[in-house]
Amino acid sequence: DVQLVESGGGSVQAGGSLRLSCEVSGYSYSYCMGWFRQAPGKEREGIAAIYAGGSRTYYGDSVKGRFNFTLNNTNNTLYLQMNALEPEDTAMYYCAARVAGSGFSTKEADFPYWGQGTQVTVS
Repeated sequence: DVQLVESGGGSVQAGGSLRLSCEVSGYSYSYCMGWFRQAPGKEREGIAAIYAGGSRTYYGDSVKGRFNFTLNNTNNTLYLQMNALEPEDTAMYYCAARVAGSGFSTKEADFPYWGQGTQVTVS
């Protein structure tokens, strides 16, 4: 079974940084994974996606230049480094994965596997 476990959220002041972790089991980075977030009262937003271990990446306009992926194959963990955080980044953040071999996507409906989420609060 595919399991995704996020961690690393917390409270930080504007301008600060956080690194979110997504520990992956039963899955390979060679497929497509994404990070989504949902702020109170708003729809879930896809902010970043990675495919084939990094051969293709996507960053949404709201995070481009501030967030980036890193991979640790030793401990099967996908990281999202978040820099220059803004109050607008406050949200629950989710790691998600597509079905093996299904290609690259950034659409929420294309991701059947989800973690439980980790809260990020920027003040």
